[in-house]
Amino acid sequence: MAKNKKINLQDLSREEKMKYEIAEELGLLDRVLEDGWRTLSAKETGRIGGLVTKRKREEGGRQPDPPACRSRGGIE
Repeated sequence: MAKNKKINLQDLSREEKMKYEIAEELGLLDRVLEDGWRTLSAKETGRIGGLVTKRKREEGGRQPDPPACRSRGGIE
């Protein structure tokens, strides 16, 4: 069930571009382009997500923790 949908990397968000780049590096891009992201296993999608997170942190794109998750150092 090939979709043959062309992907224009210029129209994608930074995170989406990164997903496609990582899928290519892992040798999964052909499968994604032919059959979609749904055909990947949980292990494969988890690997892609983990590498996206790692790269975002390396690029300094890590957002600060939300206030509810920060330690307050005491009870109010």
